[in-house]
Amino acid sequence: MIQNREINPIENNNDFTEETFYIENVDPILVLGFGDEHLNKIDKTFDHTKITARGNKIKMKGASGDIESITEILDEMVTIAKKKGKVNSGDIETLLALSDKTGSESTHYSDLYSKSPEIILYTHTGDTITAKTPGQREIVKACAKNDILFAIGPAGTGKTFTSVALAVKALKERRVKKIILARPAVEAGENLGFLPGDLKEKIDPYLRPLYDALEEMIEHDKLEFNLARNVIEIAPLAYMRGRTLNNAFVILDEAQNATNTQMKMFLTRIGFNSQAIITGDITQTDLPRKQHSGLISIQNILKDIKGISFVYLDQKDVVRHKLVRQIIDAYEKHENKKKK
Repeated sequence: MIQNREINPIENNNDFTEETFYIENVDPILVLGFGDEHLNKIDKTFDHTKITARGNKIKMKGASGDIESITEILDEMVTIAKKKGKVNSGDIETLLALSDKTGSESTHYSDLYSKSPEIILYTHTGDTITAKTPGQREIVKACAKNDILFAIGPAGTGKTFTSVALAVKALKERRVKKIILARPAVEAGENLGFLPGDLKEKIDPYLRPLYDALEEMIEHDKLEFNLARNVIEIAPLAYMRGRTLNNAFVILDEAQNATNTQMKMFLTRIGFNSQAIITGDITQTDLPRKQHSGLISIQNILKDIKGISFVYLDQKDVVRHKLVRQIIDAYEKHENKKKK
């Protein structure tokens, strides 16, 4: 129950209401952003509402269901500001994405931050990286208990970003000596041979998402220094063959595009004092039809081995634009119809 609110149902209309929300014990600018930028973004998202702010008082008028959602978002924004020092645009995107309660199991805002106070990592800009959804929190929890973790789920659920954050945390805490990030260089619509440049230039586009995640967490010059010294290594999966990866945090991303042989090769590279996270989306395999995804097969092969954990993420863990969740849901329904 949110306490800092006043509710005034509009006479002769049970579907609409007026509410006043009070920001307490924190500077309103840390919650609403400069020029109320965060509040304006919320107002634009909910078409049939009107929101105005003056000081710590926020007045809302509109459909009862929308006002309830906005009130919960505001309440969570206050919680975030108290814990992190401010609310940033990424927090707003996440809260708005989770405000779409079309699924049978919606994620409640209080589950988002209030039950996950632990910060994974402080970035070089001073921002914090936290596990924002139940699935991401499960990745953090399972990583602490297992040497090998499989994180399986659709696009936009933060599998890769959360995994990279855990790897950087382990490196900063000197629990490992290096980070190794690998991806299968599988053609998805274009042919590698026809791309311009040398081998590195041809492969880099496949590895770009891993660079992007690292650049958010590590200052540019320090990242370049670590890459040059191979403290952080980003490479195609094929480059792992014949190696033994000791004292390393190893991530295999887009693992749905690894064959059974490649998956076995990768898992048997892991050495002493090493940890591995394998991420992928089994609904988006780019392998040729005659080849089978190692990520699909591995779920049955390794399911009973102690020290190996499987975490499954779904639509409620999507933290991109709220339409992404609806797109994923629509594709699932389409595939289910085809199977039937």
